[in-house]
Amino acid sequence: MSTASEARQLATEADARLRAKTNPERQEFTQGYFPSRLENLGVALTDMRVLLRDLAKRTKKEHPEHVLEVARAILVQRTLEGRNLAYLLLNKRPDTLALLGQKELDELGQGNDNWTSVDTFGCYVAGPVWREGGIKDASVKRWARSKDRWWRRTALVCTIAWNMPSRGGRGGADATRRTLALCELLSADHDDMVVKGMSWALRGLALHAPEDARGFLADHPELHSRVKREVGNKLETGKKTPSFARRKKA
Repeated sequence: MSTASEARQLATEADARLRAKTNPERQEFTQGYFPSRLENLGVALTDMRVLLRDLAKRTKKEHPEHVLEVARAILVQRTLEGRNLAYLLLNKRPDTLALLGQKELDELGQGNDNWTSVDTFGCYVAGPVWREGGIKDASVKRWARSKDRWWRRTALVCTIAWNMPSRGGRGGADATRRTLALCELLSADHDDMVVKGMSWALRGLALHAPEDARGFLADHPELHSRVKREVGNKLETGKKTPSFARRKKA
């Protein structure tokens, strides 16, 4: 079985490879697109995917505990790209995700202060763990009641793992009930990051339960206008922005 020092060594190598792919132009763009206290290296997504595939291959036969240690060691480095890399690596190993409970998720999500880290964590780690029964609904509701805007957004983003096929979501009555319960808790929250998370959660719900999404809009006038507009567009046109739908028809 691999040791903790080997996990740290692999994480150090991953950090060096990320830094070698720094792109100043992307770095400048992303610093404004998702500002964060985490170090922004400006690594292109294609380069991230290459590294992820290599890490996944090299840890494929390792014990799930070792993969978790590698992810933790990468997170300690406090880079934006490293944080997303760690979450995506965990997602590659369902047996590692099965090790995670409330304590571990609180630890892994600590320090998320931007939408890309939150969304990767929610879609690929916390959401799937919740969907597969690793944590209870009460845990996600606790995040929804947090004073931290990023944990509130995390709670909403976790519903994507229940609803969207591209994230392993299967929909159904349980997914609808859980999504609506979280949206109910945050319906009056007009923080910009939470509003965007709310819109995404309800648009995800609309994929398999459009009438429930439509009913929620009608029953909650306190929802931010952006949520009403984007979810309404999704229900009517299949797109959150109607110009995209019109362009496609043209």
